[in-house]
Amino acid sequence: MSGRFIVGNTVALMSATGVAAAALWPVYQTGAFVLLVAVAALLGCGIAIVGAVFRWPAWLVGLTTIGGYLLVGVPLAVPGRALYGVLPSPAGLAELVPATALGWKQLVTIVLPVGSYQALLVPALILVLLSSVVGLSVALRSQAAELALPAPVLLLLAGIALGPVQATAPTLLGLALFTVLVLWLLWLNLERRRGRLLVSATAARPPVADRRMGAARSVVVAALALTMAVLAGTVAAVALPPTAARDVLRTRVAAPFDARAYPSPLSGFRNYLQPDLADTVLFEVEGLPAGGRIRLATLDDYDGVVYSVGSADAAASRPDSGTFTRLPYRLDQSAVRGDKVSLTVSIREYDGVWVPGVGALERIEFIGSTAAARQESFVYNDLGGTAAIVTGLEQGDSYTSTAVVPALAGDLADALPGSAVLPQVDVLPDGLEKTLAGILRPGDTPGQRLQAVLDFLATTGYVSHGTAGEPVSRSGHGVDRIDELLEDQPMLGDAEQYAVTAALMARQIGFPARVVVGFVPAAEGDTAPVTGADASAWIEVQTQADGWVALDPNPPVREIPARQPDDATPISRPQTVLPPPAPDAAEQSEPSQPESQTVDPPDAADPFWAAIRLVVTIAAWSILGVGLLTAPFVGIVLAKWRRRRRRRLAHRPIDRIVGGWREFADSVTDHGLAIAPQATRTELARSVGGVRALWLAGEVDRAVFAPDGAAEIDPDGIWVSVRELQNSMRAGLNRRDRLRAVISVRSFGRYAKRTAGRDGRRRRRLWGAGESTKGPGQ
Repeated sequence: MSGRFIVGNTVALMSATGVAAAALWPVYQTGAFVLLVAVAALLGCGIAIVGAVFRWPAWLVGLTTIGGYLLVGVPLAVPGRALYGVLPSPAGLAELVPATALGWKQLVTIVLPVGSYQALLVPALILVLLSSVVGLSVALRSQAAELALPAPVLLLLAGIALGPVQATAPTLLGLALFTVLVLWLLWLNLERRRGRLLVSATAARPPVADRRMGAARSVVVAALALTMAVLAGTVAAVALPPTAARDVLRTRVAAPFDARAYPSPLSGFRNYLQPDLADTVLFEVEGLPAGGRIRLATLDDYDGVVYSVGSADAAASRPDSGTFTRLPYRLDQSAVRGDKVSLTVSIREYDGVWVPGVGALERIEFIGSTAAARQESFVYNDLGGTAAIVTGLEQGDSYTSTAVVPALAGDLADALPGSAVLPQVDVLPDGLEKTLAGILRPGDTPGQRLQAVLDFLATTGYVSHGTAGEPVSRSGHGVDRIDELLEDQPMLGDAEQYAVTAALMARQIGFPARVVVGFVPAAEGDTAPVTGADASAWIEVQTQADGWVALDPNPPVREIPARQPDDATPISRPQTVLPPPAPDAAEQSEPSQPESQTVDPPDAADPFWAAIRLVVTIAAWSILGVGLLTAPFVGIVLAKWRRRRRRRLAHRPIDRIVGGWREFADSVTDHGLAIAPQATRTELARSVGGVRALWLAGEVDRAVFAPDGAAEIDPDGIWVSVRELQNSMRAGLNRRDRLRAVISVRSFGRYAKRTAGRDGRRRRRLWGAGESTKGPGQ
């Protein structure tokens, strides 16, 4: 094993490992990860080299790898616990060892990127270190160094599996890794040829045409494979959307928090308004902007009985519902337009799993003796903006959060529905469509329709919590309660009913909408107490221009008129419009789907051209598929054609004569005839049988060994005999066997047979050397 061979494989493996490890960058996105990959790859290659040079057994290499892992694991994977930044500490080892087994699940149940949070760099360290040790050990120790190639490939697949659901650049990484591996294979092939030439230095040198052909063949095959891979990758990159969701581990591992296991915050809305909690300070906030709303939970899943927080099951089919994951150290909210707010919350009498907050959370830091426990059990749904503590908040807890509060919505009249996909609503109140038919006007824009719904609720509804001294107003927000709200004269309810009604109506118009439960503090100042009376609910709708915007559907508190008798003549409600003619009314009464009722469908394509495009598309993909499948066989045929052409057009007559014999011998090999490794030309001809083969062997021997033999023999005649012999071999075969001989690669291996005996000891000293350049019968 030469130093050249060690250095070459080390450089190749480290290059492949670096490319493959880039698949993990979306998971970490920190400089600590780059340092980890560099050091782990160097350490792994060092262990593999020492083990190969000193012929260590596998168990000793394994123990050394474990020792190196424990030595560098804390500084690289748990940098916050390292002594002086470079030495392992007992506390760091106490985190490193459990993370070896537990870090994998933690990594796929947390919001990305994780940075260097806790010990989540441990899985990356294990993958890179093992890939380097195993890959280079196989490359240096095995006679088939190509067996080391799966190591970086597996590292790339692991990075994709642990990565985000939204693909970043897997196609480009795959092509880059493929390119490195092809170059590695090409270098290995060249090293083998170099070793064979060193071993067979005393043997007869083959003709120049054959030597050039062998070197060029490797280049042609590698270039052809690389070209086809780049072509296939380019087509895949164009055909597949770059942001398509992938089925990765984090979509398969159960989330650490299931919102369905807890009652909906909206179900207990009226508990805050009862006398015992209405004046009780639940928590205090510092830093809340004027008019700010404090979110408790976002509800986007309605089953006709209760509006609840979207669950992990709902998010599997409705990605905009979101799931709860652990928060590492920060979230990137640069895409949210708004003002950054720092909010400090001190818990008083509030208790529950839902964490009060504002806007889109960037980071949160708990304060006090319970800070570590609260941080550990904190989970966050970034799409819904809802936070929770699995163990629940208690009196005395305190935290400071940094968030971006979205800007206020523009004019609703110009708003268009967004594209968010929320859990489907299968059960609607019976009176919802009838009420919408009386509110909406034909020709209005989606934004005008949404504004009409809000105006209707604000002017027609009245607020009553059903407490002492107020008219009876039943709690709940099931379809029966919403029907009761719409039929009552006057409409009586509170934020629980009005928010649900507004959200359902907005969704029927075409806007993605959800309900938000929270608090709107009446007090102002640097530190504002929040009481139960501040509880409220509102809606958020998604528009194309502003994203999710908060809208208040609640009517103002005002004197409630006397209830109308049930048999009285119905009185027209303010802001209602008479239904349009029957056909338009029927059209308005149909449930609107997002965007489908507000955007004109595109003009139908010409059926003829549509059929032509379909045929061309199918034909193009079929040709590409056939091309990819047949490319290896086409490459074999081209390589044989080039080999035959070089032999026949060689400059010296002797080279053309010997080349003709080698073409015949290659044909014999491709047709499956077994030939002894050191058979002479005459022995090979006897194996084939026939007088013409023996005559050809004798003529070639005379040309090679007689003083002026080459001058007396016509090279073209030799090639004519070769062609006739090839035709005679094919004559007795069926079509399948003839095709098998055409695409056979056995003849390429004739020059890779090992020389027996005389160069044995030298062959063992040179890696890959030992294949004689003199084939059988040459």
